[in-house]
Amino acid sequence: MNFFRKSRLITTAVALMVGASLFAGCGSSGKEADSPKATAELQGTVTASGSTALLPLLKPAQEEFQKKHAKVTVNIAGGGSFTGMNQVASGAVNIGNSDVDLPAEYKDKGLVDHKVAVAPFVFITNPDVSVDNLTQQQYVDVMSGKVTNWKEVGGKDQKITLIHRAKSSGSRATIAEIVMKDTPFTDNAVIQDSNGAVRAAIASTPGAIGYVDAPYADNTVKKLAYNGVKYEPQAVIDGKYPVYAYGHMYTKGEATGAVKAFIDYVMSKEFQETFVEKNGFLPITKVKK
Repeated sequence: MNFFRKSRLITTAVALMVGASLFAGCGSSGKEADSPKATAELQGTVTASGSTALLPLLKPAQEEFQKKHAKVTVNIAGGGSFTGMNQVASGAVNIGNSDVDLPAEYKDKGLVDHKVAVAPFVFITNPDVSVDNLTQQQYVDVMSGKVTNWKEVGGKDQKITLIHRAKSSGSRATIAEIVMKDTPFTDNAVIQDSNGAVRAAIASTPGAIGYVDAPYADNTVKKLAYNGVKYEPQAVIDGKYPVYAYGHMYTKGEATGAVKAFIDYVMSKEFQETFVEKNGFLPITKVKK
């Protein structure tokens, strides 16, 4: 009897020890799962291409996001809005940046639209141009080639040189839709591959005119009014200045992981209120189309 009683006592003690060990192990796992160290740190590479109009907005977004997520690399390139949409549709990049709405030919590509900002555009000339304002019809006449000398629109006797973007550009598509309507651009124009290149060429070409995203319109060029209205953020908000587009970040399917986190950051209240207007854009919440 002493032997059996002793065996039962030993068995019970071992069972209690094992149970206590399991209970302690479960408690430890729970604490680790809730701790910051146990949370998977965001990592990976985000690739984006497309609109050069959006670069002044997305470059600071890239920098700030990478400060917050040291193991994520964000690569952003230009190329034009339609290039961005082509590349994201083909899977070449994670994000296609664009300042045009999704065209019909992309509707079946599985692209998901993320509107991130309002991108205003400004007509600019070489500083030697004496004209300060053009009506919509005058812009159409100039960019269609009907008017070829500044004296025809109230300026001095000087040849007009149109400098603008290629057909793959969202900036060009925006001007075509809002300003040109059904009138085609003249083929007698100098074509540049980015907003920055357009600005630089206009700044160095007497009599030149073109259009750029508002952040690119610096003091090396002259900004023209549109129908008598000078570009100001408030003029867009009040509905008085119509030359703008929405900035889009397209993904193929719903964004996940680091790609989703980057887009969420661009759309966050923190970024929208701190960086968007500071970099020449408008938060999407401020403009009603």
